[in-house]
Amino acid sequence: MSEYIISLLLLIMPLSTFIAAWLIGQQSRASNGHVLFKVMVFNSIAFITAITLHQIYAFDLLSFLSLTMTRIIMLGLILFITLILIRFCKHYMQGEPRVNYFWRWLLLTITAVLVVVMSNHLALFWLGWVAISLALHKLLMFYPERPRAVLAAHKKFIVARVAESLLLIAFGILWFIHNSLYITDITAFYNTTTQPLSFAEQVAAFLIAFAALIKCAQLPIHGWLIKVVEVPTPVSALLHAGVINLGGFLLILFAPLFIQASAAQWLILIVAGLTTVISALIMTTRISVKVRLAWSTSAQMGLMLVECALGLFELALLHLVTHSTYKAFAFLNSGNGVNEDLIRRHIPKQSPTCFAWLTGALISIIIVGAAWVISSYQGAVSIWLLLASALTILLANQHGTATAKTRSKKLLIALLVVFSYVAAKNIFAFALTLEQWREPAFSLADSWVIALILTLMIASYYLRYQSWRPQVKSLSTLLFAGLYLDEWFTRLTLKIWPINLPNNGHTDLKNHAAGITIEESK
Repeated sequence: MSEYIISLLLLIMPLSTFIAAWLIGQQSRASNGHVLFKVMVFNSIAFITAITLHQIYAFDLLSFLSLTMTRIIMLGLILFITLILIRFCKHYMQGEPRVNYFWRWLLLTITAVLVVVMSNHLALFWLGWVAISLALHKLLMFYPERPRAVLAAHKKFIVARVAESLLLIAFGILWFIHNSLYITDITAFYNTTTQPLSFAEQVAAFLIAFAALIKCAQLPIHGWLIKVVEVPTPVSALLHAGVINLGGFLLILFAPLFIQASAAQWLILIVAGLTTVISALIMTTRISVKVRLAWSTSAQMGLMLVECALGLFELALLHLVTHSTYKAFAFLNSGNGVNEDLIRRHIPKQSPTCFAWLTGALISIIIVGAAWVISSYQGAVSIWLLLASALTILLANQHGTATAKTRSKKLLIALLVVFSYVAAKNIFAFALTLEQWREPAFSLADSWVIALILTLMIASYYLRYQSWRPQVKSLSTLLFAGLYLDEWFTRLTLKIWPINLPNNGHTDLKNHAAGITIEESK
């Protein structure tokens, strides 16, 4: 009986959002979102009750559902982001003629995400994965008269079908091998087996990794993510904070299989690693706040996937949670972000002195080294190099140009960030218990990531402080064009699925692709 009680509490969440979406689609009067907010509050209470019964009283679930710590964290994150979005949309979407359309497909997207996160059944997981994309497509088409919005929706629709096909084949292979559709049974096998993976298992892991790359908008099929800034801001927030990160969740879920497949691991290391560097550099050349945030998401998702490939699954989950909350805030606060960006642009740029760089590096090494020793960490060192590099930049830019009080404040922030990071990382490591899959220090994978980080830091330095050099100017121009990586997919999309816009005398459909390319580069 206990499994029915807790399972019902979990199923209430997607069922209630689905029913609310259906009802709101039937009414003609514009909804203000008050009832929907209450529905999500009710779902939050059901969620808290379910995890209490499961964790404290050891209530079991029906076999097609799962409530591991990873899923608990993800469900809590989804409910939190959804509550914020609905609260924001109550005012932001007020007066929109298609507001009920927005509410319906927003809730259906949330419903599908909830199904994916709580599902322990391969078929149910895949159906939820497909439903997320189909519902999100409706949100991306909220303004069908906007060419960039339509193009982004078409691109996303095409790549999503590819990812779903890859995932379906991978799940079929796993079902054929294990004769089980339950995810926990499959991952439990790979947690305990000592035999190397068969060719079929390697293929399944590779396809799962490929699907994760597509879901996370990694290069060179990233263009749809950059163009979705045309949709309403809450849709961008939902996409960047609660949907695109599911690629990382997929790898964490199948971690025991993925990390033992070297081909899948190196696919992520190469594609996601290069995406992290290139997207981060391109972001620095952008003018539009929302477009910069989009490139930032592509880079951050790449780094999260790289963390998975290094076996740092607890760090990847921590990255997922913090990125989601930050991006939700950043997009919902993008109006103020424009003003803040204008203020930053008027602040004169001064290159730190050599002494400032050396001082910042020395302090960063001491702080990060102390955190490393205290945490008794064993594994890849590249992630600590990234943290030390970021702190070096923070401290070097303050040295010599700020008061002693400001420098002390920055130093305190650096200490707080590092030790908060260590504490949170250890908490997530305790929750996931996947430390056995970490890459050793200075392994080939770790060395590759170290090289990527050093490349990123050196290129960033030249772009920011040596921009007058002819070679740097050429690089900046190339980065501003996005390395022309998206043009081929834009043309392919327009051939596969042409955009038919109403010809109002101002739209030149023949030059449509060129116009979209120019707009995207802003």
